[in-house]
Amino acid sequence: MTFQPNRSAALTRLDEFLPCAGRHYANSRNYDDSVPTDGMRQNVSQLSPWLHAGLISEVEVVEAVLDQHSPDASDKFIAEVFWRVYFKGYLEQRPTIWRAFCDQRDAAMAQMASNSGLQRAYGEATEGRTGIAAFDHWARELAETGYLHNHARMWFASIWIFTLKLDWTLGADFFLRHLIDGDAASNTLSWRWVGGLHTKGKTYLARADNIARYTANQNGGPLSVAGLAEDAPALHEDTEHERQALELPPAPPPIAFDAPYALLLHDEAASHVPLNLPKAPSLIIGAARPDARSSEPVGDLALDFAHGSVESGAAEAAQAFGCDAKRWGEAGDLAGLLKDAGIDRILVPYLPVGWTRDALMADLAPLIEGGNAAVLLDDLRRTTWPHAKAGFFGVKKKIESVLGEIGVAA
Repeated sequence: MTFQPNRSAALTRLDEFLPCAGRHYANSRNYDDSVPTDGMRQNVSQLSPWLHAGLISEVEVVEAVLDQHSPDASDKFIAEVFWRVYFKGYLEQRPTIWRAFCDQRDAAMAQMASNSGLQRAYGEATEGRTGIAAFDHWARELAETGYLHNHARMWFASIWIFTLKLDWTLGADFFLRHLIDGDAASNTLSWRWVGGLHTKGKTYLARADNIARYTANQNGGPLSVAGLAEDAPALHEDTEHERQALELPPAPPPIAFDAPYALLLHDEAASHVPLNLPKAPSLIIGAARPDARSSEPVGDLALDFAHGSVESGAAEAAQAFGCDAKRWGEAGDLAGLLKDAGIDRILVPYLPVGWTRDALMADLAPLIEGGNAAVLLDDLRRTTWPHAKAGFFGVKKKIESVLGEIGVAA
């Protein structure tokens, strides 16, 4: 299983998966099968690394699926695509969740540093030495491949929280540091959902029979588990994360593209193609910040994919537009890059709540506030996010109208 950090690989994978995106996906998506030695799974798309990096867009994926399958046949898959959009919209309206996660994670790390028992339990969990065979299998698979099936992620989180009784933020951080598709919104909110914090009081309990059923196609047979918790009492938090009004940037006017401008490509927008720019930029600036995912070291696979995505995207954009591409490193000077190129305007693909915004916004804020930066938000998010107020159902019932509004027809 290999995820190549470029747009071409994303399109190839999409093309390979399209025949399976209808009824086959609906019937088989919950099975955590062994990865074929000659390629990737066919019961799930595994497009999430490229979607997270912005090398391909949700709209491109949905359009391609609807070109081959009816809305009814592809309903389950398209809903999964919208879960990603929903989670981002939900976190945009409750940004304190991200900050609370970071604070609790850092506090839990500090507590563990002075507690040998916690250190031992954490080490056993992250290194796959708990004695719970299925859990240990997933811990090793994550570290070795940078990917886990979504069902395995739910089982893993449930066992981490309710059986091993470890702080959920440490588990979410473990995922962020190793998942190639690690996403601040999807990852944080999924762990909160399992623990009963997202939908208050509703938890997810990993069960041996369910794991056996949906891992039946693993090499060697179903993954075994023993000693799992028999109940899942919801976690509690003192903070109430009130919903805040969305403050989405206006669409840049055509004049914003008239003067020479630089295009910023980052961890969550690494390709220019989904941006559909009306006029060419004069400079490409690539800024990858995967180290900002955590206060702890990030896994090599996640680091390499993030850096590779931005580097390949910048090179492709420079070739497409016939301009230079510059790297904005962590210790680099954005203002200096622009000044050296004789450019005072920059176009910034939207920075969602999470580490990408945390890492880049301090340098971009003066340009945005001074009117020298325009922020680009795609129509799908702009149209969907206002519906992401509570549970996913509020978004799901609007999928058809959202797609119609942005011009995606079945």
